[in-house]
Amino acid sequence: MNIFDELKARGLIFQTTDEDALRKALTEGMVSYYVGYDPTADSLHLGNLVQILTMRRLQLAGHKPYALVGGATGLIGDPSFKDSERSLQTKDTVTAWSEKIRAQLERFLDFDNGENKAEMTNNYNWFENLTFIDFLRDVGKHFTVNYMISKDSVKSRMETGISYTEFAYQIMQGYDFYELNQLHNVTLQLGGSDQWGNMTAGTELLRRKADKQGHVITIPLITDSTGKKFGKSEGNAIWLDADKTSPYEMYQFWLNVDDADAVKMLKIFTFLSLEEIAEIEKEFDAARHERLAQKVLAREVVTLVHGKEAYEQAVKTTEILFGGGDLRQLDAKSILAGLKGAPHHHVEADENLALLELLISAGIVNSKRQAREDITNGAIYINGERIQDLDYILSDADKIENQLTVIRRGKKKNFVLSY
Repeated sequence: MNIFDELKARGLIFQTTDEDALRKALTEGMVSYYVGYDPTADSLHLGNLVQILTMRRLQLAGHKPYALVGGATGLIGDPSFKDSERSLQTKDTVTAWSEKIRAQLERFLDFDNGENKAEMTNNYNWFENLTFIDFLRDVGKHFTVNYMISKDSVKSRMETGISYTEFAYQIMQGYDFYELNQLHNVTLQLGGSDQWGNMTAGTELLRRKADKQGHVITIPLITDSTGKKFGKSEGNAIWLDADKTSPYEMYQFWLNVDDADAVKMLKIFTFLSLEEIAEIEKEFDAARHERLAQKVLAREVVTLVHGKEAYEQAVKTTEILFGGGDLRQLDAKSILAGLKGAPHHHVEADENLALLELLISAGIVNSKRQAREDITNGAIYINGERIQDLDYILSDADKIENQLTVIRRGKKKNFVLSY
């Protein structure tokens, strides 16, 4: 199977400009291609990961990737399907975010080996010294206003209003394609399906200004079986930065993917072959309750993003937190990530550390009678260890890394004491 047909089989192609010509180009020789990433935050997220992994698939098939960080376009803001104008960031902020994004991209693409080694570039390099007059004369003249307002990304904002700044964004993105073609013979651009209008502005500029054909592949915006944008949880993205979304949290995210989405996500987010995935699907369908597809998905993606050690730590954290193990085997950071939603209580320096009293002051129980009952009946655990001593007093030995203690009441109710 050639790479184009594999991408289709994995559900990674939504639209193309000329499917036959593109398939031919990808089959006959090395194609240079790019994906642009605007630094609108200090980390990429799962939505970006789809494009990154598609870049990697093409590189593994022998094609040459250019990762474009939008140091210039990030200062403007993409209006595509946004209800209102983006907040403009300072140049220093965009520069700092660009560096972080660059570091994340370097984890997934091979920048060191072979004729098709990846290259990193920044569109600030060619916009920095381009004057407004030159931009209007050499680029703007190739776009009619009628053409620009016909784009869905602009149409959707015509009633609520769109500034000239954001209106001009599609020309800037189109100019990126032109510059990359002139500098590196880039002939293919990849992006999300919401970028079609901006991306075809690039093929239009190539045609008008250089008399060349450029290709576009849009990748579907990943949604779950309910149509909800994938990778979002109560408005919060699943970030690739371990400090924003811990490996444990990412592991749990994949482990809890709906059955209806699991196999589809294996095709999109892993490098398992389609044949391997078909075998996993058979086993998965035969015993859905064992969640094989989700477990494989969690293993593959967390290992890919954070490494094998982080994946193994996430598994260990899960087993201990939900299997009733000794929490002292974990570090404080892992525990806090695993018990993010658990009630917290800060223990004051002069607070009574007798377990009976602490259960009440921390809001774990409502009365001394209830506290005595729970301790006596074996319902209270400190760091995973059952405590049935009514006279028990917490000490430094109960503090994990001198930061916290976890009290569990019953099988599932965890409370975090911090110091």
